[in-house]
Amino acid sequence: MPRRLHGRRRGASRWGGCLPWAAGFGVLLLIFLIWQFPSFKAQAELGSAYAARVGCSCRYVQGRSLDSCQTDFEPGMELVSLSDDPATKTVTGSVPLLASRSARYAGANGCLINPAP
Repeated sequence: MPRRLHGRRRGASRWGGCLPWAAGFGVLLLIFLIWQFPSFKAQAELGSAYAARVGCSCRYVQGRSLDSCQTDFEPGMELVSLSDDPATKTVTGSVPLLASRSARYAGANGCLINPAP
């Protein structure tokens, strides 16, 4: 009579064969993120420049506080943070690890976005 094997088959992995699928999915996800990174970076540059310009106009043209200016952002701009430099009348909008742009108050011309470095 053949002896029955108890438990797992000999040589079967603990993951039951899911590890290759998970690794394959991880590689595909990594390829997708690398492919889309330029788009993410461009959107972050655009969003930070827009936030800096709106924040500068709100702060120095309208005379409001920077905290109240952040309520003027469009939906989806929650990642953009603003900082203020009163000495140079500059507002900087930044998306962590991706982009940072500044706008400065230019008197009668309003606020101008500083050129990208």
